[in-house]
Amino acid sequence: MTNLCVYVGLLLSLVVASGLAHLNLFLNVVETQRLLGLPAEIYYVREGQVNEYALHFTVPVPADVEEISFTWQSLAKKALPYRIKIVSPDSIALPKPSMNISWQGEVPEHIETFAIWLRCSGRESAELDVTITVEVTLDRLTGNVTELLFRRKKICLMRLCLVRFSEHPDVNQPDPYLLENASNGQNGLITLIIGGILAIVFVAIIIMIAYCARGSFNRKPHHAQPIRTSSFQRLQTHAPSAPSSIVSPPSIAPTIATLSRTRIYANAEPEELQRRISELTVQRCRVRLSSLLQEGTFGRVYRGSYNDSQEVLVKTVGPHASQIQVSLLLHEGMSLYGAQHPGILSVLGVSIDDHTAPFLLYLAPENTRNLKIFLQEPVARTLTTIQIVKIQLQLAQALGHLHSHGVIHKDIAARNCVIDDQLRVRLADNSLSRDLFPGDYYCLGDSENRPIKWLALESIQYKQFSEASDTWAFGVLMWELCTLARQPYAEVDPFEMEHYLRDGYRLSQPINCPDELFAIMAYCWTMLPMERPSFEQLQICLQDFYAQLTRYV
Repeated sequence: MTNLCVYVGLLLSLVVASGLAHLNLFLNVVETQRLLGLPAEIYYVREGQVNEYALHFTVPVPADVEEISFTWQSLAKKALPYRIKIVSPDSIALPKPSMNISWQGEVPEHIETFAIWLRCSGRESAELDVTITVEVTLDRLTGNVTELLFRRKKICLMRLCLVRFSEHPDVNQPDPYLLENASNGQNGLITLIIGGILAIVFVAIIIMIAYCARGSFNRKPHHAQPIRTSSFQRLQTHAPSAPSSIVSPPSIAPTIATLSRTRIYANAEPEELQRRISELTVQRCRVRLSSLLQEGTFGRVYRGSYNDSQEVLVKTVGPHASQIQVSLLLHEGMSLYGAQHPGILSVLGVSIDDHTAPFLLYLAPENTRNLKIFLQEPVARTLTTIQIVKIQLQLAQALGHLHSHGVIHKDIAARNCVIDDQLRVRLADNSLSRDLFPGDYYCLGDSENRPIKWLALESIQYKQFSEASDTWAFGVLMWELCTLARQPYAEVDPFEMEHYLRDGYRLSQPINCPDELFAIMAYCWTMLPMERPSFEQLQICLQDFYAQLTRYV
């Protein structure tokens, strides 16, 4: 009830003026699907309630999208005059935008969609900040005017062909320059265009004939190259996840530890690697196990203590675990070693006295438990939106720290986080997750269990991981928190996930999830990796929304 009152109070505070309650302005399903890959409507103004977060977010417009649209409707019993202004900073890359409606008029009483054309000239490449201002006059007598500002970032690319015919001429807004010069040299321009096209076609035919002739004498097998991911990708920090790539050498315990650190510190000298391994080693006799928290087919998680003074979580394997599973436990368990951040659960020590069942120790206060298990307990139903956003903000800060050090997590999910009684949450590694949460991992015929329903499209298709793919998985984690650990895409077959995502389908908005919060998730799931927000941007968005929520408490 408290959470509901806070949210209602927040929405009421965002009403700009009472007269604006007679206006709806939003992106319809088609437009949202095209720009964000999300089959939903995103409201900027819903019956007068203004979505401030959506207004302040800059929406990217890809190079292949030349038309953006808005849908609006006047709910008033009187005319609502409007005026639209569009500001674009670069007339060379992006000529003056146009619309299919007049620059000023009255908001229609029925739902209508109007289009704005942002056609690049193709003469140069640029990223342009375009601002669209919609002024709505609420009361002509008092001069009460409400201004809505929309931000778009238009991407323009240079094209080889500079001549382009418009598919949607703007009959309402003719260009004065074109009208003035239409009669001057029109016949010569047409002749020049036709001659140029014929010349280009002729050259293209010659090139194709030469290429085919060369290919018939010198044909080599062609190997398709995978698509490139975000420019933030740091391949040298990626630890391979395939179990088949881990081989058990004769001297199991020390050599496996060395192998794990070599994966992470690929550029370090052997002496430095050995020194870091020695920092992890602890004596088994100093570890006391008190209670069993989780158990899988071969993995186990205990609560215990180290040196009778530090409360720890202990990960280990059972008596029937193979050497491959032991190798995987050590390899993944040390992936976050050395990460100094309050939001990261890094390994405290490793005991390899018994090489068939090594211990991994994690410093954890009493009552620390797995986040996914916590969300499935009845106590989690009392979580408020404020608490959920605070948890998400903590994890965004932890991931921002990892990315600032060039580390890609690759398996961000509630099952790989821990939480205590004060709702302090920390991101952990994914060691034993495949065994402890088998329902979250799927094998698609490649002998590798992967968290398919948390992965970005490029990770499913090409096994490419980057900061952008971590952003996608974080969006799914946000959805888990809002649904109290429901299974994402529960109705979708794992083998169909690639086609499902490629067709633009995404997770639906959870019940009682504010529009502002769902908008942040949606931006994490955009199709192109470079269009997803960084964790610095996610922290700012979540911090702003958290501040809005707490302002009325």
